[in-house]
Amino acid sequence: MSQEKKEKILDYRFTLANERTFLAWMRTALAFMAGAIGIDQLTPNLAPANLRVIIVTLLSLTAAGLAVYGYLRWAKNERAMQQEAALPYPYLLIWLSSGLSFALIMVLIIMVIM
Repeated sequence: MSQEKKEKILDYRFTLANERTFLAWMRTALAFMAGAIGIDQLTPNLAPANLRVIIVTLLSLTAAGLAVYGYLRWAKNERAMQQEAALPYPYLLIWLSSGLSFALIMVLIIMVIM
C-alpha cells in the first residue's frame, strides 16, 4: 500500500465515543418532541390554546434543530479526528441551556398564574 492511499486509522474508541454523543443529541431531540406531543395531547388546560400552539411549535422546532445539529457536530468531529485537528467547541450549548432555562421559568409562571 502506497503512502498516498494509506489512511490514518483512528482508535475505534474515539469514533464510538463520538457516535454515543451523536445518539445523546438524538435522544435529546426526541425528548423535546415527546414534550411537544405531551403538551399538545395531554394538557389541554395548561394554557390558552394559542399559547399552547406556540409552546408546541417552539419545542418541535427545537427538536428538529437539535437533530440536525447533532448530525453536523458528529460529522465535524469525525473530520477533525481524521485530520488530527482540535475538536470544535459546541457553542449551541450556551443557547440551548439559556433557552431551556427561559422556557422552564415561563412554564412555571404560567402554572402559578393559572
